[in-house]
Amino acid sequence: MDKIILDKSASQWIREYPVIGDLMGYKPVFWINEGMDNTGNAISELPVTVEDMINAENRLHRFAPLIRRLFPETADREGLIESELVQIEKMKNSLQSVYNQVFRGGLMLKCDNYLPVAGSIKARGGIYEVLTHAEDIALKNGMIDMDDDYSRMAEPEYKKFFGKFSLAVGSTGNLGLSIGIMGSALGFKVTVHMSADAKEWKKNLLRSKGVNVIEYSSDYSKAVEEGRKQSLQDPDSYFVDDEHSKNLFLGYSVAAFRLKRQLGDHGITVDKDHPLFVYLPCGVGGAPGGICFGLKQVFGKYVHIFFAEPTHSPCMLLGLAAGENDRLSVQDFGIDNVTDADGLAVGRPSAFVGRMVEKLLGGIYTVEDSELFKLLAMMKDEEGIKIEPSGTPGLLGPIWLEGSSEGKMYINANGLETGMKNAAHIAWATGGLFVPETMMQEFYGRGKRIIAQQEKNAT
Repeated sequence: MDKIILDKSASQWIREYPVIGDLMGYKPVFWINEGMDNTGNAISELPVTVEDMINAENRLHRFAPLIRRLFPETADREGLIESELVQIEKMKNSLQSVYNQVFRGGLMLKCDNYLPVAGSIKARGGIYEVLTHAEDIALKNGMIDMDDDYSRMAEPEYKKFFGKFSLAVGSTGNLGLSIGIMGSALGFKVTVHMSADAKEWKKNLLRSKGVNVIEYSSDYSKAVEEGRKQSLQDPDSYFVDDEHSKNLFLGYSVAAFRLKRQLGDHGITVDKDHPLFVYLPCGVGGAPGGICFGLKQVFGKYVHIFFAEPTHSPCMLLGLAAGENDRLSVQDFGIDNVTDADGLAVGRPSAFVGRMVEKLLGGIYTVEDSELFKLLAMMKDEEGIKIEPSGTPGLLGPIWLEGSSEGKMYINANGLETGMKNAAHIAWATGGLFVPETMMQEFYGRGKRIIAQQEKNAT
């Protein structure tokens, strides 16, 4: 007998939303969001505005002198934490050959795998939230004025002051790194609650920074729940809530301002005849959700955004397809939430992000773990770029878009056919900078073995 989930059996859910059956069978799918609305209408209904984004960008500029002082590797960008946008033409050619699918337009990589300080997409939002909290308590306690030189906060007296306060976060790994590295650099006492899928090297890196790491044998949701609970018991503790945080969301969103400038530097126009497609790996949804919101604010209807999830952790797709958001988890449907893409190993999506993107998002596709390692090896061979497995699924976006019936329907329904030859495709990478070389070699070797086996099977 089917398990009852929110007053329906699994078979009833599948009848109403057939994609759920494919998800339960771990089948890669490309789901088009039929709830997508006119961009102007969708944005006008949201509780976050472009003014909030501008305020976030201004705050990051106030803190830039401090960031530059604490992290000299940011000097070339004057203390702003940003990554390069690069053309990956060799990778495009390889993708078309390996997957036997041509796609029109150019392919680029947003290299958040090399993002300074924390080495992943989480650096923007996580560090922004820590800085926002630091500014709030420093202003409240008369330690600084908004027109001061914020680099002063690197002085011992400030570290002593911030040492009275605690930060906590639940994480699969990369958000924990951003909170831990930035928080400890300022002097906060930081605790990171790590889920079972978090990599050992990430725990060790945090501990080397003086961060308290608490490990759990269960998944991400439990780590967040316990972290939130423990933090609430301490009035001087601040919990960074990846499932509900507006500040995290805004920190991620400012990437859109920087991307606009970078596209301009590459001579790329975004308009009706030059559509922009962006493919973002998705876990709980915070980072891709914030970037999605920011891109829609900056580029409006001319940008088309797709999330990518592992076949074993398709939580955002499940929540949006069924219209239930975080009321459903993948485990409710027998999906195991076990994936090598540790940053994406989330069984229940963010309710806040789901509401923010449900009318902005073009769709979601899922990727098997074997493909993550295969793409990792291809990227290393073709472009010499290192990415961890959870940062690779965006590379398959153009293949799905032009190679699936759903993707072709999306192109036609949105009047994109004539502009596809001028399209710009951006695969958004995540982690990779701090992955130990021995582990990266293991990832690469696994990817090469998968490629060899698939080539053998094809002959």
